[in-house]
Amino acid sequence: MQEKHWTESTVAPSESRRPPLRPADARREVRCAVARRVQPCAADALDDALDDALLVTSELTTNAILHGGGVTGFDVDVEGCAVRVSVSDRSDEVPVAERAADERNRWRAGGRGWPIVCRLARDVEVTGLPRGGKRITAVVPLNRTR
Repeated sequence: MQEKHWTESTVAPSESRRPPLRPADARREVRCAVARRVQPCAADALDDALDDALLVTSELTTNAILHGGGVTGFDVDVEGCAVRVSVSDRSDEVPVAERAADERNRWRAGGRGWPIVCRLARDVEVTGLPRGGKRITAVVPLNRTR
């Protein structure tokens, strides 16, 4: 049985809708939302910029699963030449960047997702939710000029 996931919203995320359960599902929702609404953006810059938005989506949903007790809400909206992705989870903890090496200077796996999100997004906002948990919203430009 296939589950329905919402793909875009012009209002705040609703708790009655079921969020994507896997990063791949969330990426698919972003890809669909952008495909429906992206005409004003330059086509030649879109592929790389969309890759950035998909990577941010993956990092936010993966972090919610691994560190936040699961994805409790997901929303995506295309605003002009930018995509806004919001992921909610059960944790009140604000994400932090981990050092690449541990106290013995050994390479540590993981810990790079949050810096990636902060680097690729134009704006990042962490908001506490009234019933506990948090929502992280990242706005990624679709017309990047690097």
